Amino acid sequence: MNHLDMEMMETESTMNSAQNTSAPSNTATTGNNHDHVIRELLTSSRRLISQGKPSQALQAVVMAVRANGGDGAVFQTLHRARELYRNKLQANIAADQLASLFAECAIAEAQSTKFGRSPHDMSTTSMAPEAYESSILAETGRNQIVLDAFSDGSSFICLQCGGLVSNHRKDEHCAYWCC
Repeated sequence: MNHLDMEMMETESTMNSAQNTSAPSNTATTGNNHDHVIRELLTSSRRLISQGKPSQALQAVVMAVRANGGDGAVFQTLHRARELYRNKLQANIAADQLASLFAECAIAEAQSTKFGRSPHDMSTTSMAPEAYESSILAETGRNQIVLDAFSDGSSFICLQCGGLVSNHRKDEHCAYWCC
């Protein structure tokens, strides 16, 4: 048995003893004691979260839900939590894809406004459609860094070396690196 299993068993025995010590003495106080046990379980769950024990905290919440609504309520609650988690993941993926698309649109728009300038102007040649795909960062799977840096205007892709270069270092890059 590992350390985590032992802690979870200890938490469960603590929860069970809390339920047993507040056993009702008559039917009039049954509802109050039941509510008290649930509150204690939820308070214990919050304490466990603050102690960095999320698995035990979840176990306390499950026990509170089970005490309040049975196994069916536990199943419904966990099913709903899983759905919310999956929806959040899908929303994050969609937001990342949308941000990437907007960055590509901004790059394409910036490129179209720069046509007509001298081919020796670094800002004109800073980003061709295939330039960011063949840059060093893109080759290592970090396209989003390239897109973000170019879209905010802080950097450019050098067509000669494929490097992502800060606009503040354009002259030094041209003088000492590529030109």
